[in-house]
Amino acid sequence: MNFKEVIASIEDYPVEGVVFRDITPLLGDYESFRSAIDQMAQMAKAMDIDMVVGIEARGFILGSPLALELGCGFVPIRKPGKLPREVHSEDYDLEYGTNSVEVHTDAIRRGQRVLIVDDLLATGGTAQAAARLFEKMGAQIQGFCFLIELEDLAGREKLAGYPVKSVVKY
Repeated sequence: MNFKEVIASIEDYPVEGVVFRDITPLLGDYESFRSAIDQMAQMAKAMDIDMVVGIEARGFILGSPLALELGCGFVPIRKPGKLPREVHSEDYDLEYGTNSVEVHTDAIRRGQRVLIVDDLLATGGTAQAAARLFEKMGAQIQGFCFLIELEDLAGREKLAGYPVKSVVKY
């Protein structure tokens, strides 16, 4: 399937010079969505994982059905202040400032093998922070799986040393 035909490219959004890759048409088309999850599952099966970790928010959309397909659980990584119980957090740098990601302290058991999932690999900062967070909790990062990778932004470099899979590359 040619996913580039169903992923909308929006010029100059959210700012001039950026091409936003909108996956909502793919999500709205059963065949495309099913095929994307199937391809991600094929990539992940060799990674021998116990848990899928999805990065807010589109990582939830892709990670949840992927976890079901792989026969394992799902853990959401949230933006600050969104989780109701005790959390671990990890800061990461943005172009102008910092942000952080959080997860419940009891989200995984030490030694569990996790796959980190998101819709898009751009600069890699959020994914790298997610890996650091789960490694501090004692997880074994088996790899990353993305629907889209923006190769020009070199996010894969921040994830050096981990298996990184992506369905579509721009």
